[in-house]
Parts: sequence; C-alpha cells; structure tokens
Amino acid sequence: MRLKILITIAMMAGPALAYEPLVEKREFTLKNFVTRGGRTVPEMRLGYETYGTLNDAKDNAILIPHYFSGNSHAAGKYKEADVSAGYWDAIIGSGKPVDTDKYFVVSVDTPVNLGANDPNVITTGPATTNPKTGKPWGMDFPIMTIGDFVDTQKGLMEQLGIGKWHAVMGASMGGLQSYEWAARYPDKLERVIPVISSGWADANLIAWLDVWASPIKLDPNWNGGDYYTGQAPNAGLAQAMKTLTLQANSAEWTDGTFGRDWASEGADPGQSWANDYKVVTKLNEAGAARVAQSDANHFLYLARANQLFVAGQPKDSLYKGLLNIDVPVMLIYTDEDLIFPGDAVRGTGTIIKSDGTPVEFVELEGTRGHMDGLLSIAQAGERIRAFLEAK
Repeated sequence: MRLKILITIAMMAGPALAYEPLVEKREFTLKNFVTRGGRTVPEMRLGYETYGTLNDAKDNAILIPHYFSGNSHAAGKYKEADVSAGYWDAIIGSGKPVDTDKYFVVSVDTPVNLGANDPNVITTGPATTNPKTGKPWGMDFPIMTIGDFVDTQKGLMEQLGIGKWHAVMGASMGGLQSYEWAARYPDKLERVIPVISSGWADANLIAWLDVWASPIKLDPNWNGGDYYTGQAPNAGLAQAMKTLTLQANSAEWTDGTFGRDWASEGADPGQSWANDYKVVTKLNEAGAARVAQSDANHFLYLARANQLFVAGQPKDSLYKGLLNIDVPVMLIYTDEDLIFPGDAVRGTGTIIKSDGTPVEFVELEGTRGHMDGLLSIAQAGERIRAFLEAK
C-alpha cells in the first residue's frame, strides 16, 4: 500500500519534459454517496487530473488510483517552476509507456485523502464539513473501504461517459484499488496492473497498520478525533509518518545511506540523550515535513481501509474475489518490499491464474524496497507499454 509516506514527492520523480502541457486540477461531486457499509455522505467532493485526450469512442481511458500517502498528481507539473513532477511522470506522458498521445489517463484523489490540508488535493473526510451539522465530520465520518474508493471512481467514470477502462493501474494502495476494480467490476476494464500490492491485507499488514496509527491515538491532542477547534495531534502524526517512511524503504537503503553515523559530528549518542543517530533524525525530519498538509484522522481512516481490504470483499473466502478476475493481469513487485513482500504478490498471482486468467510478473530491482514501485517504475516501462498495446 505503497504507502510511500515518504520522504516527499520531490524525491520521487524527475522533472516533466518542458514541452508537455501543464496539469490542471479538476473536481467532481457525487451526491448522496452510499458507502458499502450503508452510510450516506451527502456530498462526496473529490479532485482528479487528466493527461491526454479522450477519443470519440471513449475507449482509450486508463485509470490511475494512488497510494496511501499520495494523491492524484501522477504526472506532469502544475507550474513550470515546480521542482518535481507527478510521482509516475517517468512512465506517463507523450511517447512514454503510458503514452498520452494514445491514452486518456485519469488519476483521482481518494476520499479521506491524507493530504486534506494540501491546496492541490480535493477530498472529503473527517476534516471536511458535514453539511448537516456545519462542523467537521471528525470520527463520525463513515468508515471507508477500498471498495468505496473504487465506487467514487466509478461515479467519475460515469460522469465522463466512459464505459470501460482500457486499463486500471496503481501502486500500493493504488494496486489494492486496481485489484478491487478487476474483482468487482470485471466488465468495466480490459486489463489491470497492480504494482507493489497483493490481493488482501494479511495479519502482518493489519498489525503494522495499527503500529503506524498508534502514535496518533496516543497523542493527547487527538482527543478521540475531536481536535478541529483545538491543537491537532501533530506530534503523533509525525511519528506515524516516520514509522511508515521507514517500512516503505529497506534495510539496504537505511544501512547504505546512513550506516551508524551520528546526527552531528562529535555528538556521541552514548554521551548524552540530546545526541542521536543520523538515521533517526532524518526519519524524524521526513515525518515532520508531511504534517502541515496532512490530517491525523484521515491517516487513521486510510489505515482502516487498508486493514479491511480483501479483493472483491467476499465474505466467505479470501480467494473468491481474485478468482472473479478474468482480464489479463500484470503484477509488478520487488522482493525487497517490507509491506507487500514478493512472496505475497506471487501468491496472489498464482491464485488469479489458477482458473486460466493470464498473469504476467515483473520484478523491479533496487535498494528502496516498497518505494521502488514509485522510484524505479521506469524499469518496467517497456513491459507496461507492450501489455497496454496487446490485443
């Protein structure tokens, strides 16, 4: 669930090509959106971006759901002066593997998006106003599932007049949404590319999601989620992001980047509690850097949505939803992943192809673990291009 928490999107992608058009953030609203849990959200307002042009037949559209701490900014820049482009800019654009000269690419902000305070994110969740009360929803907002995220995207699909996606592809939590699309709505897409993700949240992942979320709930400012008129639980949120950042990378990266270096020369951690190791201070800085644009309750809602995930949400079997997938599948993974290990991805693929569904596997190489699904996606570029062009 990529979950890059991440050392910031600025680290993730190279600059967009100068001749590519700037990206415009758009928005859509779904009235009286009913969750899979039976609750109603009167106004589900969400953001999205598009790249390329929808053809007359409306059959060239590709959907990109995003990862845990990400948003709909998958490619391009908002302004020429932007330091970095969208997180998958390496593969989305004119002439690139997801070729915007051929395809109309749609990327959507999820409900309960982590970046609730980011001016480039449009989302509905605990931090937004409940129109019935005129106050923030807080923890009264309905619990959301990955399936609910997919249903909001289906709502946008209908508003755009698109009958079927040429493909759905996403990383981490975006991969979970990709599985859900293929399992729940197999007639609404032609192929699927889940990246660094497996077909359900196992016990280990459920537990880790709780570990990530715990610092927020232990922060006294959290106050049961009722903090919108007072101090936000920013200390807990920063620690939650720190933990996620660490697990989204790999031991090879932390050892190779920081080793046992002290944070400051001559400041021995063995001599004073004021001294620390470089890896600790950098992770603290990475966590703190995301706080201003993020919301703690939204983090908790995302964690719960990921804990609840089983592809297709079958009540009687973990595998039934995966067996409902009957479109070609490409699974992109890395064995260095600490969140969705390679064995879990390969196991998912084995279940999907057990009834004859075609499945391709692409392994990424790198030292960033889970993050390589974002940072190293270009390695899979030509395989992605061929998969998208296959008849």
